[in-house]
Amino acid sequence: MKLLIAYDGSECADAAIDGIRQAGLPDEADAVVVSAADVFVPPPYDEKIDNTFPLYVPEGIRFAHAHAERELEKARALTIKAGDRIKSRFPRWNIQLEAVADSPAWALISKADVWKPDLVIVGSHGHSVLGGRLILGSVSQRVLYDARCSVRVARQTRASESPLRILICTDGSSDAEMAVDAVARRHWPAGSEANLLIVLDTVMFVTPNADQPSIVKWVEVGDEKSCDWVRELLAPLAEKLRRAGLTTSILIKEGNPKEVIVETAEAWKADSIFMGAKGLRGIDRILLGSVSAAVAARAHCSVEVVRSAMEPGVG
Repeated sequence: MKLLIAYDGSECADAAIDGIRQAGLPDEADAVVVSAADVFVPPPYDEKIDNTFPLYVPEGIRFAHAHAERELEKARALTIKAGDRIKSRFPRWNIQLEAVADSPAWALISKADVWKPDLVIVGSHGHSVLGGRLILGSVSQRVLYDARCSVRVARQTRASESPLRILICTDGSSDAEMAVDAVARRHWPAGSEANLLIVLDTVMFVTPNADQPSIVKWVEVGDEKSCDWVRELLAPLAEKLRRAGLTTSILIKEGNPKEVIVETAEAWKADSIFMGAKGLRGIDRILLGSVSAAVAARAHCSVEVVRSAMEPGVG
């Protein structure tokens, strides 16, 4: 498994690393830790090109180079700190460290495009320019939106890692099924639970056969027969999770998915939420304000948005 891990030295970044132990990740993996110095590096200069006529370098350029190097050195120190922290928890991981001068979000997105990780892990918040906090955090939000692979907004819910509670949100779409597959492939402590949650908001539609997306069945809220049909639809997914060693139940709830998912996770004390990047509403990508983005921003626990390997990006 290939993992790309963001680290900026913030409390949320530390919590994200600690929360990795609750992600069901394997004992062996290739990981790259990226810390970005958000600075502009001017073009290099060489004062020794001509000793007879020394190159004149404006003081501002000299200052910019010195400042960029100081910030890069801080970023290098952060990668070492993060690498040591991760290695203490996953001693068999192969960890590479990278400090770059770039916008933090685009540094991660660019690295993901080149390296093609299975999963990008970011904290829920980082350091804002003004030293405050943003809701979800602009960097995490941008990576969640633009990365072409799965993204985990990691939060630590508790120190213990056994057993764990995983809430999987589904709507019958192929992306939701990928979220189930992602959970089933992981390595969870004995006794861990996985609940499949489907939220019916007024009227929704699900696809009975993923190979025939044109076949659509309408499900009406409050219709017991429809709920029974939904349970039958989700039964194979629940069985897949049980075969992976997880105690699994199917939950059918009504309301606004953005609210119900967050409330259900908090009431159940879930350690993480898994969901697809898109559903059956014709949205090709996760959009700001969509269910996935809203849940990632508001949940008390880690949220993993699952995409197929290197999905095409926006626009």
